[in-house]
Order: sequence, then structure tokens, then C-alpha cells
Amino acid sequence: MARLLHLNGPPGIGKSTLARRYAAEHPGTLACDVDVLRTLVGGWADDFAGAGALIRPAALAFIGAYLAEGHDVVLPQMLARVSELERFEAAATEVGAEFVTVMLMDDESSAVARFHARGAGGTDAVDPWHEQVRRIVADEGGDAVLVQYHRRLREVLTARPDAVEVVSLDGGIEATYRAVLAAVGAAS
Repeated sequence: MARLLHLNGPPGIGKSTLARRYAAEHPGTLACDVDVLRTLVGGWADDFAGAGALIRPAALAFIGAYLAEGHDVVLPQMLARVSELERFEAAATEVGAEFVTVMLMDDESSAVARFHARGAGGTDAVDPWHEQVRRIVADEGGDAVLVQYHRRLREVLTARPDAVEVVSLDGGIEATYRAVLAAVGAAS
């Protein structure tokens, strides 16, 4: 049975990094990063949210079609509303695929610090939306909005007892990856 592995968590926690690694080690798995797809929409840098709204239905269809063919998808995407998470779950279950959410979490202050450190060392060339997200977060309230994201994700965990929480410690990408594999019963 195909599986949609949703890596959820606050910005900068390592979702995209872990998704790329997971896909690289599991041939045929699609790492479907909605933020990467968003950058394919003309004008995305000027209207990040608008581009996201445009690409999300396409991403859902893309994921559903890939799963329907019997292949796994790993989705690194912060979904801080249960209703949004349920849209991706439906894309999986409608084609007979399994849906698994792993919530990558760190404590609030560490999560905020990790957001600010994200992209250091030139990795923004790999993930071009990092600078845009920094501006959005600053415009919406800075660290206070990051704390709010963290709290909303905790609410998602409470509302979704089937979600598996994995502690993602800064600098511990290897241990975090192993914990994700163990949580979903996957081999490396």
C-alpha cells in the first residue's frame, strides 16, 4: 500500500531536509515540497500566500495521482490547522493510500532560534523561499508569530492523536532521521 508521509512542524525544524533524505534512501518515493512548487508560479516572490493558494490544489492532485500509481510520497509541509491536514489525508485515503503524520518538534525558544539560523551557510540557494518566509514572518509579528505557529502545531497534535511526535534537536539531523524512520516503521 502506498503511503503519504507528512512531515509537519514549525518552520526551520528540518522538514525539507529530512524529506529529501528520505526520498533519496527510498527509491521511487516522491519528495513533494509544496514550497518548491510554489516557486514555479509566476510572481510567487511578490505574493507568497497567493502562489501557495494557487499551487495547493495542483499539489493535492499531483500527490493523489502519484499515490494512485502505488508509489510513496513524503510531504514536508507545516500544516497548523487540522482542516488543512485533513485535505492532504483525503488525497491519500481517496486513492487507498495510507496517511501518516510525523510532527517534528523542538521547544519553542529553540524552534524560533532555528528559524532564524535556517539558510545559514548558503543553503538558501537550495530553498529560495527562505528569505521570503523571513520577510513574511517579520511582517506578521516576528518571533511572536513563530511562537503562535508552535502552539498551533501542539493543538494539531492534541486533535490528532494518530500523529507521531518526533523530537528534532538542533544539530541532530542524523538522530532525528533515525527517529522518523523508527516512528513510521521504515528501513533506511
